[in-house]
Amino acid sequence: MNYVKQHWQQITISLAILLTLGIAIFQTVRQDRLTTPIANINVRTGPNINYQTKAILKKGQAVYIVQKTDNWYKVRYDDHQFGWVASWLINQSPKIKTATNLSEATIVLDPGHGGSDSGALSIDKQHDEKTYTLQLAKRVRNQLAARGAHVIMTRTGNQTVSLGARPEMATDNHADAFISFHYDSSPTNNLGSGFTTYYYHADTSLKLAQAINRHLVGLPLSNKGIDVGNFEVIRDNLRPALLLEMGYINTAKDFKAIKDPAYQNQIAKDITNGLSAYFQDK
Repeated sequence: MNYVKQHWQQITISLAILLTLGIAIFQTVRQDRLTTPIANINVRTGPNINYQTKAILKKGQAVYIVQKTDNWYKVRYDDHQFGWVASWLINQSPKIKTATNLSEATIVLDPGHGGSDSGALSIDKQHDEKTYTLQLAKRVRNQLAARGAHVIMTRTGNQTVSLGARPEMATDNHADAFISFHYDSSPTNNLGSGFTTYYYHADTSLKLAQAINRHLVGLPLSNKGIDVGNFEVIRDNLRPALLLEMGYINTAKDFKAIKDPAYQNQIAKDITNGLSAYFQDK
C-alpha cells in the first residue's frame, strides 16, 4: 500500500509540475503574440532598413516575437514564415495609419550646445545659439514623428551633453541618420550669411548630405551648398551623419530668420522630405 501511495504521489507531483510548465509556456506564447496596429509594415530579411523586404504585413495581422536585435524583432507570421520588423511599429500604437518609407528609420537629432555651453551669441548679444538649435530640432522631430520615424534626441532641454556622447548615441541606437543643428557666427557682425550642409565621411554620409541639401529650397537665406566639416560629432560618427549650419546668428538678416517659427518649420519640412527621398533611394 505504501508503495502504491508513493507511486501516485509521484505521479501527482509530476502532473503538477507539467501543468505549471504548460501554463508558463502558454503565458509566454501569449505575451509574445502581437497584432499589427497599422498597415504596410515591411518584413525584412535582416534587422535594419538596409535589408530586402520579403513581405508586407496588413493591419490587424498576428505576429509572434521569437528574437530581438537592437530595435528590431524577428517574428513568425503566416504560420511558419519568419522575418524582421521595426519593433516600434508593432509594440505600440503609432499616430500614423500606414507605414511610410520613414517609418522604419531610426534618426538621431542633435541640438547643438546646451547647458553650460551656450554656443554663439546673437547679434544683439542677448540670445544663445543653444536656444534656437533646440527649437529647430524639436520641430524636425515633430515632422518626422508624424511620418512614423523612430526619433532620438541627444537632448530635450537645456542639458549639457558632451561632444563624444552625441555620436555614441547614434552608434548605440544603430541610427540610420544623425543630424546635428547649429548656427554660424562670423568674427564681425553682419559679415557672413547663408546656410551650409557639412559631412565628414564620404562613403557613409555624402549621399545623405546631397539628399538633405537638395531639399533645402525656398528659404530666405542663401544655400552655400555642401562641404566637408571636421566637427567631432560627425567625424567620430560611425553612422550617416551631417552637421547643418542654418544661418549666421550674428548677422541681422539671418538672425531675423533664425528666430522666426516659419523659417524653422520650413527647414523641418525640407529635412523630412530630404530624409524621405534618401530612404526611398536606398
